[in-house]
Formats: sequence, structure tokens, C-alpha cells
Amino acid sequence: MSFLTDRKRVTGLGSAKDGTHHFVTQRVTAIALIVLVILFVLPFAYNVGESYDRVIEAYSHPINAIIAMAFFITAFLHLKLGLQVVIEDYVHGPFWRNFLLLSNTLFCWLFGLTGVFAVAKIAL
Repeated sequence: MSFLTDRKRVTGLGSAKDGTHHFVTQRVTAIALIVLVILFVLPFAYNVGESYDRVIEAYSHPINAIIAMAFFITAFLHLKLGLQVVIEDYVHGPFWRNFLLLSNTLFCWLFGLTGVFAVAKIAL
């Protein structure tokens, strides 16, 4: 028999007050990716098979460089949010959950910044 009140029983088990922001951010990045994928793939597909100098020239153009950087930032943010939900839902041990969440964040930051750096190096 427990003498705990209903409130005491659920303390710490309620909303973390972050779910709505996470949901909206993931949906906004998904919508942004629809546009960015099209704008990123067009110059990319146009330059497939071209010489190295031609590809460098295409991505030296500021519009193509900005679109490519926005694509990398948005894609890896969306990936981070999606993987975070999967990890939180399916990994139950606190050590592995924290380890995988940290790894997810580091992975997405590392590769997102690598993509942005590569485009910046070409553009500048």
C-alpha cells in the first residue's frame, strides 16, 4: 500500500516542455529541405561529369554556394532531430541512450560543418 499522492507519483514523469518545439522544428526543416534539395540537385546534376575547374567555377558562384551551405545545415539538423527521436524511443538504458544522443549530436555537427567548410573553401 502506498501513501503517495497522485501528484507525487507522477513527479518527474511529465512533459519536458520541449516536445512542441522539437516537432515544429523537424517539420519546418522537412519543408525547407523540399525546396533546398531541388535547388541543390539542379547545379549538382548539371555539373556531373564536368571537369574539376568547371565544378569549382559553378560552386564559386555565391547563390550556388549559399544554397549548398543551407542544404548541409538544414539536412544535418533534420537528421539530428530524427535520429534523436528514434534513440529516445527505442534505447532504454540510460548509459546507452546518453552515449548515442551525444554521438548523434557530434556526428551531425561534424559532418554538417565539414560540408559547410568544403563549400566555403570552394566559394572563397
